[in-house]
Amino acid sequence: MSGHSKWATIKRAKAATDAKRGKIFSVISKELTIAAREGGGDPEFNPRLRTCIQKAKGSNMPADNIEKAIKKGTGELPGVSYDELVYEGYAPGGVGIIVEVTTDNKNRSASEVRSTFTKCNGNLAGAGALAFNFQKKGQFIIAADATDEDTLMEVALEAGAEDVENAEDHFEVTCEIGEYHTISKALEDKGIACESSEIAYLPNNEISITDKDVAKQILRLVDMLEDLEDVKAVHSNFDIDESLLS
Repeated sequence: MSGHSKWATIKRAKAATDAKRGKIFSVISKELTIAAREGGGDPEFNPRLRTCIQKAKGSNMPADNIEKAIKKGTGELPGVSYDELVYEGYAPGGVGIIVEVTTDNKNRSASEVRSTFTKCNGNLAGAGALAFNFQKKGQFIIAADATDEDTLMEVALEAGAEDVENAEDHFEVTCEIGEYHTISKALEDKGIACESSEIAYLPNNEISITDKDVAKQILRLVDMLEDLEDVKAVHSNFDIDESLLS
């Protein structure tokens, strides 16, 4: 189980639960507001907003919620100002963790993230401490039954994707950040639905975890970070054998 393939499958399953739905809507609402603030409220001329709207609809977010979030970004409705931040830290076993946060209170976010690392035997690192271990890329996760490999490769590579990987139960498409919205639109135009799509921090090298207790501590830290109100996404470079999770 690597930090960005099979673990993504677990995250998708968790995202479908009702217990997580409120958090998912909150994260997407913030993304919609920021996208509209930075690029305007018309998705035809704002690729980031268009992608956020796709994500919102894919999560069954009510249309009224989507509209309100966009209007907060354009200033048509009152709303708070959000900042996008990145925290870096270490989990047990020397695993690197990158935490993306969208918040209206930097002090609260910093305190919660630091406290969570401490509770789970990890520690927060300084800015840039882990950046060299990761590459920021566009990543699309597509269920294996949503399309066939040949069709996906043709569409994705023609649109500028770097790689299309067959991971048995799903496909993973990666690309440079500059091609992200182009590929997103190409997949949408071909009716290829994504289980998830994001700008992710992909590890250059993964750390193999062979101790069951360490594996549990890492997953507990990731879970607790993802549950924080301001956390948008958690990225890591662990590789855990599935036998340790039984």
